[in-house]
Amino acid sequence: MRVKWTKVAEDESYNEDVLVGMGFHVKTYGSFIDRAFLQRANEEDASLVLTDISKEDTGRYRCEIFNGMDEQMYEVVLEVKGSDINGVVFPYSPPGGRYNLNFQSAEQACVEQGSVVASFDQLLEAWKGGLDWCNAGWLSDGTVQYPITKPRQACGGSNNGPGLRSYGRRDKQLSRYDVFCYATPLTGRFYWLVQPERLSYDEAVQACIDDGAEIAKVGQIYAAWKLESFDRCDAGWLADGSVRYPISRPRKNCSPTEAAVRIVGFPDKAQKLYGVYCYKEQ
Repeated sequence: MRVKWTKVAEDESYNEDVLVGMGFHVKTYGSFIDRAFLQRANEEDASLVLTDISKEDTGRYRCEIFNGMDEQMYEVVLEVKGSDINGVVFPYSPPGGRYNLNFQSAEQACVEQGSVVASFDQLLEAWKGGLDWCNAGWLSDGTVQYPITKPRQACGGSNNGPGLRSYGRRDKQLSRYDVFCYATPLTGRFYWLVQPERLSYDEAVQACIDDGAEIAKVGQIYAAWKLESFDRCDAGWLADGSVRYPISRPRKNCSPTEAAVRIVGFPDKAQKLYGVYCYKEQ
């Protein structure tokens, strides 16, 4: 199957080539180089994904599909508006390990971490911002997808371009995956609680309470890291029993290659090896 996408001029005097694809071979043109991709949700999917959208991308786009002697043509209109997505998308696995959530438990997991299940548009925006995650997760429309910015064999194939890999809609009751959650900007204060000693999980919960706060949730650490550039190279307990730390300035011994919220794991809650992150509503 050969796919050709073209941006159509109003008077069709000059139509701008966007992308031509055949099998694994894809070529992009002009201003669309490195930001136009085929979504490829399945073998018959010719959907176009554009990143780094600007007002200049507004217009009519034509998709031509050639399959042997058959030819099909479709047109869509792209209207570019300002984005109202100002939160942060983060992947979440429960303490029991990856791929343990049906849709209902995925919704509950996000709520417990101070967030909601992310929409497709929110995951797409996160991908444009560099989110790369190889574990598939639920989205609010009931589909299961994951974002890849650096194609590799273990994550949908190294020959496929960057994009959102989609498993399509899954059985909300029986299927089990991770989930992508969406957290809005914080209305309170996320902080590291200075303590003279390391704490067990129960001691961490109580320490935050004693400070007039509560132990922070995973959504809050991601919001503080992504939206407020919170940076701390100390591993601390969070409400779900995980131990994590946020790095916005990569450096040796913390997160040397990238800004990220690092996870130590879900250790034995009796261990006294970590501090705690608290959250105080204002």
